[in-house]
Amino acid sequence: AFKAAVLIQRWYRRYVARLEMRRRCTWRIFQSIEYACEQDQIKLHNFFSYLMDHFTPSSSRERDFISRMFISGESFKEAELEKYCDYESMEVPDSYTGPRLSFPLLPDHATALLEAFKQKQQLHARYVLNLLHETRKHLKQLPNISHVSTCYSEEVTVCGDLHGQLDDLFLIFYKNGLPSPSKSYVFNGDFVDRGKQSLEILIVLFTFLLIYPKEVHLNRGNHEDHMVNLRYGFCVGLIAMSRVHGKKILKMIQNVFCWLPLATLIDQKVLIVHGGISDTTDLDMLEKIQRNKFISVLRAKKRKESNRNVEIQEINGESKVEADPAGNEAAPSLSPQPRLAQAPSTANRLEFSRWVRQTVQEQIEWCRRLVDISESEEEELTYSSVVSLTDLDGPCWTRQEEWKQASDILWSDPMPQEGCRVNTVRGGGCYFGPDVTGKILEKYNLQFLIRSHECKQEGYEFCHNRKVLTIFSASNYYEIGSNRGAYVKLGPDLIPHFVQYQANKTAHTLTMTQRQGFPVALISRVEESAFRALREKLFAHTSALISAFKAYDKDNTGRITLSNWATAVESVLHLGLPWRMLRPQLVRSTADGMLQYKSWLDDLAVEQRSQEHIQSSLLEVIYRNRSNLETIFRIIDRDHSGLISFEEFHQTWKLFSSHMNIELTDDSINDLVRSIDFNKDGNIDFNEFLEAFRLVKQSQ
Repeated sequence: AFKAAVLIQRWYRRYVARLEMRRRCTWRIFQSIEYACEQDQIKLHNFFSYLMDHFTPSSSRERDFISRMFISGESFKEAELEKYCDYESMEVPDSYTGPRLSFPLLPDHATALLEAFKQKQQLHARYVLNLLHETRKHLKQLPNISHVSTCYSEEVTVCGDLHGQLDDLFLIFYKNGLPSPSKSYVFNGDFVDRGKQSLEILIVLFTFLLIYPKEVHLNRGNHEDHMVNLRYGFCVGLIAMSRVHGKKILKMIQNVFCWLPLATLIDQKVLIVHGGISDTTDLDMLEKIQRNKFISVLRAKKRKESNRNVEIQEINGESKVEADPAGNEAAPSLSPQPRLAQAPSTANRLEFSRWVRQTVQEQIEWCRRLVDISESEEEELTYSSVVSLTDLDGPCWTRQEEWKQASDILWSDPMPQEGCRVNTVRGGGCYFGPDVTGKILEKYNLQFLIRSHECKQEGYEFCHNRKVLTIFSASNYYEIGSNRGAYVKLGPDLIPHFVQYQANKTAHTLTMTQRQGFPVALISRVEESAFRALREKLFAHTSALISAFKAYDKDNTGRITLSNWATAVESVLHLGLPWRMLRPQLVRSTADGMLQYKSWLDDLAVEQRSQEHIQSSLLEVIYRNRSNLETIFRIIDRDHSGLISFEEFHQTWKLFSSHMNIELTDDSINDLVRSIDFNKDGNIDFNEFLEAFRLVKQSQ
């Protein structure tokens, strides 16, 4: 009996260890593909940013049009935004049966919204715009760093990423209770994208924010960013949901996002940011920057920054004018301080009055440019601008330094190694080690840091000697059963208490017999989904893989060792996966340890062609580039109509041709755009865009 018990115990431990290894490998696959996608997005955005920085428009009209297309977050004056998003002129039809809002909001309005969303009802666009308008007014009065105290409530609940998963938010409220004067919440960014109910989550959170402004606090995440929303579904879903008013709602949401606070402090001891910190994180600077300038933190405004530096140097008496190789003096980027014209005689009062007005106006305009204030920006004083004005004698930070502060706290991740380095995996922010965490906590007398930004299998995870806590609230993020969601509660003692959950209707309907085998079945289901995504990734790089395999096949036998297969695959995909461990799931076992790589790639192609009836080489290219093509299409489609107008295409192609040094006449560009417009409706839809891509590929 004793030997039998030991035997069963060994078998069980090996079985659990194998399950855990499968779970970890599956997790690595999902996470590597997700981060690679984020990196592609930043590379694409940097490419367009490079084009913008090196493009010389031929006219002011062309410059304005391209700036509106590619500089995220079109600038609006206060009055222009109010006029564009005029909700008061919208009529709510009598047939509308959804919830209705009136301001100031009451708790009953929030309850009605929750019930309506549970019944799959939508809020009318008039009320959505009204809510966004009031939310924006409230957010503008908030500091960059919100301050929360446990003295006024029994505890503070901190929630991580929700990513458009409304069921998770419902479950949090069901388990923990709705926000109230005695129950404070901090929602730590990434409310939108990926999930299908991003707008509903925003409506619920903004409603509670206005009802309980002292108890509900929202931090900005890296997905509260217009350029990120273009790729991950929020923009497309919103426009599809509301064809008539979707553009107005989207424009207003973009403006609301840039006013979200960047961090929260609980009892001056616990810092809450979405991503993390870096070795240059400065909470004093973070408190004073004008956060609304960063409508997208993916790009710093380099042109304005360089112009501002020129003028600051001129104020200090330094000359920025340099000689070019030919010996001619190059003109500075911006004109220096205007010289005062000789004053006319005071005897002529009219002439003297005109001179005074002109001189004052020139000085005002020069000062505007110096402090980087454009006429399109709002003149109303906000909390951030007041803080900046009260500290004029303090240090003068450049726009690049301010941008790095915002970028680091929204995009960074912790790492177990010491130091701080660029986050090349995501493409934004940095990796910070335990030494960086210790220095920042000591500098500001903090106990620990709470962040989100990373999906964790258990919904939360400690690192850096329990000084950094990651909290993630979107359960089933990659696949049903892939991870739990969690939130953390902090009382006056600031000891974290966790609540985990899984908003999975499938699990709740299982019988007791089914539940006994549920973990194994669930792992198999998640694992299958992960390997399906990985095979798609492999197929999308078929051509590159063949070249890599041939480098190891010197004799052109069509066969390579399994070890060389693993090395070659990593050299192409750069996912950092344990390919030798994953090999049994991807490659059939061979007796001699050699792989017929051409037949293996053919099997991948057959698997993908069973889903898409397109030739293999073309399908490979589309699989590899579809996400980028969709994002490029949405960037060019400036008005988010789902169609590229001839003018939008014309200006974009001028940008590309300038970059590639190709001389194209306007007639040539017009002929090109008409050839892509297959149905001759005067616009290019996404199918026509892809079809043109397909035709070019086939001709090559």
